[in-house]
Amino acid sequence: MERADMLAYCLAKPGAWLDQPWEGDVVVKVGSRIFAFLGSETGNRAGVKCGPTREVADEWLHRFPDDAVPSAYIGRSGWNSLRLDGAIPDDELREAVDGSYEAVVAKLPKRERPAVP
Repeated sequence: MERADMLAYCLAKPGAWLDQPWEGDVVVKVGSRIFAFLGSETGNRAGVKCGPTREVADEWLHRFPDDAVPSAYIGRSGWNSLRLDGAIPDDELREAVDGSYEAVVAKLPKRERPAVP
C-alpha cells in the first residue's frame, strides 16, 4: 500500500482530520486523539492501536515479524508500527486502521465523537 492511499483511507473516516503536532510528522486524529501515526512524507509505516494490551498487539509481531514492531514510547499500550510496503496485505492494513479508529472513538468523550451517518 502506498502512503498516500493509507492517508486517504484514514481521512475518509467520520470526523478524521490531519494534524502535524511535530514538525514534518503527520498524524490522523478523530476528536482530540490520534488514531494513526504516518510520520514523514518519505515514511512507509503506519502506527496504529492493534489491541487493548501489549499481549493482544503482539499477534501482529508473530504474524509479520519483518513488518510489525511495537511503536516507540506507546508500544506498551498496544500500538504497533506496521510497514506499508511489506508482507502485510492491504486489506489487513485497512482492518488495523479500522480497529485503531474504533478503539480511539470508544474512548472519546461523547461530545467529541463523530456523528454516525
